[in-house]
Amino acid sequence: MPSYQSISVIGAGAWGTALANAAARAGRDVTLYARDVSAADTMSRTRENPRLPGIAIAKSISITSDLAHAAKSEALLLVTPAQSLRQAATLLAPHLAKGTPVIVCAKGIERGTHKFMTEIIANVAPLALPAILSGPSFASDVAQGLPTAVTLAARDATTAEALVHALGSDTFRPYHSTDVRGVEIGGAAKNVLAIAAGIVAGKKLGASALAALTTRGFAELMRLGQACGAKSETIAGLSGLGDLVLSCSSAQSRNFSYGMALGRGETPARDKLSEGEFTAPVLVELAREKKVDMPVANAVAAVLAGALTVNEAIEMLLTRPFKAEG
Repeated sequence: MPSYQSISVIGAGAWGTALANAAARAGRDVTLYARDVSAADTMSRTRENPRLPGIAIAKSISITSDLAHAAKSEALLLVTPAQSLRQAATLLAPHLAKGTPVIVCAKGIERGTHKFMTEIIANVAPLALPAILSGPSFASDVAQGLPTAVTLAARDATTAEALVHALGSDTFRPYHSTDVRGVEIGGAAKNVLAIAAGIVAGKKLGASALAALTTRGFAELMRLGQACGAKSETIAGLSGLGDLVLSCSSAQSRNFSYGMALGRGETPARDKLSEGEFTAPVLVELAREKKVDMPVANAVAAVLAGALTVNEAIEMLLTRPFKAEG
């Protein structure tokens, strides 16, 4: 089993920096790549990322703006927004050695193509071994070394297990899987459903409504997952239900906070990325293709598109016909 002693993190935002710290705690030789030269220099000097104030970057982590150098590591974590992943992977591809694992750490579905993140890697970086890391995790928790569990999936079981051993530590606990599609669907759909949960909280509809919304959202996630060939246990695991529960219950979630602003009648802040905003229309298009009923996701997409007001969307969901649970 390969040891993957050298790990590079491509993307020096909050999540990338947190994962670099996690890999360093696991005893790996870690390189953190920042596209901006001045940002790399500043973080090297201060050992802090402005997006994670007060949290130190491990001294053992090398910070660089040289993509070719970073790509030489035995395994890579690709930490970019979902809609920017194709561009990042295209730039990375010429520098990769054959068989290098590229672990996607973005949650979404590409607009236009409806491709999942590992499909993009396979398309533009054919020498790479695509993998996906997802689960209930906030960057600040992982950066500080607070206990966190996630799922790491690759098509090949041996690769997935080796990567888990390379990244895992006492406080960062990846579970390995070969259900790549299931992990990807959970991460993408939960962002959209978290916006709905935030709307419920912003409208102050109560804890009972929030619990009901989260549960019905999970039912939608399960239906879509099964239609796309995912395993039920993956959807009910960390990267599905686990991530959904976290994202639908905390204002630390950017998607939840985005929904809260909508529920309050405010314009959501634009200084933080809400992946669900971009994934919602793609998710409902995929659901239509698969003939899967996703009323909560449809309502979110309609609100974001300006086709429904928040109040109209809530009324639409509350007046759906009574039926058996399922």
